Amino acid sequence: MKEEYSDGIFSVSSKHGFLPIFEPLHQLPEKYKNVQILINDLDKSLLKESGLIEYAIATLDNMVELVKVEDDKRVLQALFRAYCFLTSAYLLAPAHFNKDSDGKYGKAHQILPKQLAMPLVAVSDKLKVTPWMDYHYGYSLGNYVKINAEGTLHWDNLKMACSFTGGQDEVGFIMNHVYINEVSPKLVEGIMETIGGDHLNGLRKVLETIREMNERRRTMWKASNPKNYNDFRAFIMGIEGNTDIFGEGVVYEGCGEEKRKYRGQTGAQDNIIPSLDIFTGIIKYYPDNMLTRYLLDLRNYRPKCVQEYFIDLENESPKFKENLSLEEKILLLAIVEQVYFFRSGHFHFVTNYIMKNTKYAVATGGTPIISWIPNQIGAVLSCMKDMVMEIGEVEDELFMKIRDRLGEKVLVLNNQIEELRNANYNVDKLSDMFGNLDDRTVKF
Repeated sequence: MKEEYSDGIFSVSSKHGFLPIFEPLHQLPEKYKNVQILINDLDKSLLKESGLIEYAIATLDNMVELVKVEDDKRVLQALFRAYCFLTSAYLLAPAHFNKDSDGKYGKAHQILPKQLAMPLVAVSDKLKVTPWMDYHYGYSLGNYVKINAEGTLHWDNLKMACSFTGGQDEVGFIMNHVYINEVSPKLVEGIMETIGGDHLNGLRKVLETIREMNERRRTMWKASNPKNYNDFRAFIMGIEGNTDIFGEGVVYEGCGEEKRKYRGQTGAQDNIIPSLDIFTGIIKYYPDNMLTRYLLDLRNYRPKCVQEYFIDLENESPKFKENLSLEEKILLLAIVEQVYFFRSGHFHFVTNYIMKNTKYAVATGGTPIISWIPNQIGAVLSCMKDMVMEIGEVEDELFMKIRDRLGEKVLVLNNQIEELRNANYNVDKLSDMFGNLDDRTVKF
């Protein structure tokens, strides 16, 4: 594998991990001030009342020619972010404001005005990304602003350069993802060391880092109140998979007559768990179904440098597993268990942030909300069972602890899947089934 995979904005490496090379621009340069004014007003006024964003966009000039000659990568990333926010705000405002009592959304606009569509497509072409709100360049990793410039990337030291509500719940929700990725350089370093031949030290580093990431993930319960997730959820929805909102798709005015469909912004576009799925071999246990195809499709919504890194990782990872010592095999099993905790904790988030607050059962990425996470948890547990069988009967404290609790994890998942088969499943019961496993102390 290469030491670095970079597109000039992101760099998958032991130095930057999955974070951008530079801190994102807080705002656009003066020549784009009319766009920046609207960004500043999104959370202050334009998304406070129905009809205001439509009027504001109607008065915006088309800056496509200026965008076409822009060559500063920091500015291009900030332009993409800004036009994605305005696009999502404009298209999804009627869906948000016309929610019914069950949380089901109204119809979105299905024509994107040329003053948004043309610059968005132009900057997307320059960055070689999809012209829609994404996780890297748009909503999360490329959208943080430090409050204390000398401080860390803890979510309480971050603001968002662009936001839909401006409230702490939105900021905490998405900036927690940045906080988790703050330690991603060490994860990438450990993965690359392992593949490079230093198996023991590399695996130890990976395990230590994913444990730290799981601790940071759990702070989401403090960072953002689940009851307020619907204040901004609609605006990160995608077109693909959301026909109730978007119908057959969206026409980008001035960019052809075809109706476009893109996946929405989702934490499933993050790189941590996909990297570990590939690295550990969990990916071989993915079931052959629509949900797996969705996860693989999300690779196309990542920076090209991340896509290249995944390809090399998939080619190289099987090689290091050929001659592992017993200690190294147990470390690898422990890493897979941490992936389980991450996914199980994510499922716990979903039950509280989404399923308790709305009957709209489609995730922002466009998949059925109740099935896609259990789909992947099952793959992790199948991988763990095979690894335990391969290791066999050994007197190792870490191994025995993982082995002895594996059956409980399988039982919890099976019970949750059985409950989800009921048309009127009980969300509180589903949440309580996590029992004394990960995130067990959380109650709402």
